[in-house]
Amino acid sequence: MSHILGALDEAKAVAIESRYQADPKNTVVRHALSRNSLSSVIFDSSSLAGVANEFSLDLKTLPVANQRASGRCWIFAGLNILRERIAKECGLSKFELSQNYISLYDKIEKSNFTLETILKLGARNHDDRELAFILHDPVSDGGQWDMFVNLVKKYGLLPQEVFPETFQSNNTVESDRLVNAAIRGFAAEAAPLLKKGLFDEARALKEATMEKIYDLFLSAFGVPPKSFAFEYTNDKGYHVEEEMTPLSFFNKYIGAAIDDYQSLINSPTADKPYLKNYTIDYLGNVLEGKMINHLNLPMARIKELILAQLQEGLPVWFGSDVGFFRDRQGFAWNSHSFDYLSSFGIDIRFDKGAMLDYGHSAMNHAMVITGANLVKGVPNRWKIENSWGGDNGTNGYYVMSQDFFDTFVYQAVVLKKYLNDEEKAAIAQEPVHLHPWDPMGTLAD
Repeated sequence: MSHILGALDEAKAVAIESRYQADPKNTVVRHALSRNSLSSVIFDSSSLAGVANEFSLDLKTLPVANQRASGRCWIFAGLNILRERIAKECGLSKFELSQNYISLYDKIEKSNFTLETILKLGARNHDDRELAFILHDPVSDGGQWDMFVNLVKKYGLLPQEVFPETFQSNNTVESDRLVNAAIRGFAAEAAPLLKKGLFDEARALKEATMEKIYDLFLSAFGVPPKSFAFEYTNDKGYHVEEEMTPLSFFNKYIGAAIDDYQSLINSPTADKPYLKNYTIDYLGNVLEGKMINHLNLPMARIKELILAQLQEGLPVWFGSDVGFFRDRQGFAWNSHSFDYLSSFGIDIRFDKGAMLDYGHSAMNHAMVITGANLVKGVPNRWKIENSWGGDNGTNGYYVMSQDFFDTFVYQAVVLKKYLNDEEKAAIAQEPVHLHPWDPMGTLAD
């Protein structure tokens, strides 16, 4: 066999294995990994220093929710923000909004949005980069803040007890697989029609496909009520509000306040100057809703804005990467929790901008910030409300170190009133359009 430059030949393999065998540390690590998870073997307990579960700024919030085996964290986090407003007004100590209700219409709207996108792009070759990207994962559980806003403005809200979870809403793998098969099948059938200019026929096919998808999700998630009675008990006794609809409920307790929020991102990459707003092409759910809009700011400024909102007693929706350093069993998340470098010689933390540019890191999970610990006015850790149930963390809440926050937080949503004049002017500008595969278009799940 001829020698190929760079090939992993026998001589190289023997040399590497010899060096590996000569280091006794590798034997210890190998033995430990044979009966334990990688993360438990390399956990560094010293990382817990400085992340005490105590906070100088600590909002009193409701018990955590549980998204089960679904990727709906962004919906749970969004509803957790809104339920605090409703619970405060009604004097409730325990209350959840129906995650199933928003999930149902998210899946329906995403499907319609994607089918319409295929009508626009479907005449292209199947390996066109934009079309191929969209068809890779047409409808998933994940989302972003502005997608959440579109849903609650169009469909309103329901208390959870009025439209509870189903097995399918808690376990979405099979329905996701089925809807994506329907969408890809539509793309294959519509392509020859679109290439021939038979747009009416392609649209008729789209509408027929959409009806089947709509039926699928009604079967999986249920048929929500058109009206309901909002019943609750507080320290003043029992209350009932008869004949409410999802939209009248939303308008009474939230209404125009939902438009007061602005998504902020921290993307320290050369292609995204700060103080500009950005949108992502072909990303959305409600076709007629607002498009994704992110204002890019330095992390120091984002933290100032988060603290301003917390200090007024209001929690903050945010998105981060929890892929490598989350400790689901413990109570604290620190970007030094797991010692990959000493164990394997691999440093998985590098420049934040480079991690984004080279696909190593991006937002993949949304949660709620409910507190911070301040030392001379500067935060050194944050209190996080998750949606993994009360058996994780401390009754479902976690501590996030400042270093983890700086490194892996990419998005936060704050009230526009906290922005300065320059920032308000920036969000009023036409957004810069980003490719569908841009890391700021990653969906939290």
